[in-house]
Amino acid sequence: MSELDEIKKWLRETEDEPLEEMSAFFGARTSDYEEHMSHWKYLYEQIGELVPAGAEKLLDLGCGTGLELDEIFKRHPGIQVVGIDLSPDMLKILGEKHRDKNLRLIQADYFEEPLGEQEYDVVVSFETLHHFKAEKKAKLFEKIYRSLKSGGCYLEVDYVADNDEWEALLFKECERRRKKWNIPEEVFVHFDTPLTLEHELQLIRKAGFSDVEVREDENGDGTPIILAKKPV
Repeated sequence: MSELDEIKKWLRETEDEPLEEMSAFFGARTSDYEEHMSHWKYLYEQIGELVPAGAEKLLDLGCGTGLELDEIFKRHPGIQVVGIDLSPDMLKILGEKHRDKNLRLIQADYFEEPLGEQEYDVVVSFETLHHFKAEKKAKLFEKIYRSLKSGGCYLEVDYVADNDEWEALLFKECERRRKKWNIPEEVFVHFDTPLTLEHELQLIRKAGFSDVEVREDENGDGTPIILAKKPV
C-alpha cells in the first residue's frame, strides 16, 4: 500500500472524528509531547548546526517546548531568542528549561504578531506550518523576509506532500470537517495540510528569497530542511 493509500484509509477511518482547536490540542499533550517528537531528534540537531556561528538574535515561530532551541543553545549559548507560540502550557515548559538563557517568550498567533523590520539574524520554524493554506503562508513568508537582517537566513523543517493529489486531498478533507462541525476559517485546527515541496518553495521565493537550498531528509520521513537567505 502506498503512503497516499494509507492516508486515504486513515481519512476514512477518522472521518467522524471532530477537529481539535490547535492550542487545546497541544495543551492536552504537553506531558508526552517531547517523547512523541523525539523521533525528529536528528533534525533538531541539524537545525542547531545550521544556525550561523555569528548569529546574535533568532526568532522561533511555533517554538513549542523548544526542542530545536535545546540544540541551538548547546551550540550558541549566548544567542538572544524570541519564541512565539499559541500554547501557554508549552511556553511554560520552555521557559523553565531555559530560564538562564536570553529568551523572550510571546503567547500569540505568529500570523498576526508583528515581527519587526531587520530584527533577526535567523528565523526558524520546525513542524509548525503544515496546518495552513498557501495564502496565509505567503503573507507570513513576506513578514519573515522583512524581519531578517540583510544576509540573514530562514530555516524551515516541515512535512511536505508527495504530489498535488495528496495536497488537494487533505485540504479538501479539512474543509469538509470544518463545515461538518461549523468551525470558522479563522479558528486554527490541528489537521495536517502540507503543501508539496514545489509549492512551498514557490511561496518562499515569491517573498523575496532568491538563494534557497533544500536538504532532503536522509531518513526519508518527508521533512526536508529549507535554507533561504536574504541578500546582503
